[in-house]
Amino acid sequence: MSALPNPTAESAAMLRRWLAPFRRVFVLTGAGCSTNSGIPDYRDADGQWKRTPPVTFQAFTGDPRVNARYWARSFIGWPRIDDARPNGVHRALADWESRDGVSMLLTQNVDGLHQRAGSRNVVDLHGRLDGVVCLQCRALSSRADLQRRLAAANPDWMHLEATTAPDGDADLDGHDFTLFTVPACEGCGGMLKPDVVFFGENVPRDRAVRAGEALKASDAMLVVGSSLMVYSGFRFARMAHEAGIPLAILNRGRTRADELAAVKIEDEAGAVLQEALASPL
Repeated sequence: MSALPNPTAESAAMLRRWLAPFRRVFVLTGAGCSTNSGIPDYRDADGQWKRTPPVTFQAFTGDPRVNARYWARSFIGWPRIDDARPNGVHRALADWESRDGVSMLLTQNVDGLHQRAGSRNVVDLHGRLDGVVCLQCRALSSRADLQRRLAAANPDWMHLEATTAPDGDADLDGHDFTLFTVPACEGCGGMLKPDVVFFGENVPRDRAVRAGEALKASDAMLVVGSSLMVYSGFRFARMAHEAGIPLAILNRGRTRADELAAVKIEDEAGAVLQEALASPL
């Protein structure tokens, strides 16, 4: 395994050489892909949490105060997520897919930026923040519609400012969250939840199966911008290793799969990918 932080040109050349023999590559992406779009990541270079871990499903559904706090923070943070635009990572991967280089793009991100950049064969492993699901009747609705309902129910909160946080919310502290009104499902009155996988929930089986099948049919696997500390993502790196599928990692900092990788590149992902994938391999 080689693991040398290199200047961008050398990093791009290394990745391009490694990718050259492979026709179809399975790509897994993480939070590091969206930092240049203004969405913070979760972990530091050692793979440790930079902040308090995200809310769990059990707390969200079991404690009304936690539920109200989540939605208040999300109400303030959502416009910045909604306004985020794809960066060089997203554009490079979308262009590579258009040239049939990508067998599947499996993303741990919930921001939808890969699709906005033009990627089509995407599996959102942990769901999407732009959707909302009712936990009772399972009806789906848009986050934009819920934002309008939240604004109507909480006019005094509309002009608050806070620092953007990684989960599509904001670091909103020092407020009485019991005063924040959370709308219920318009159809059945059930509890609404972002259509994402919270900690304490399982990834839907169909997503994992679809991604696993695509990985097995691929020539290689490339991880971009993920520490793979969450098992739902790491399992695919381990699956590739066990199946003898070559693995490369482009990520600043330690990952859980470093020992499984044939190549590890620590550099700015957007610049490296744009140069490495600038023309057909």
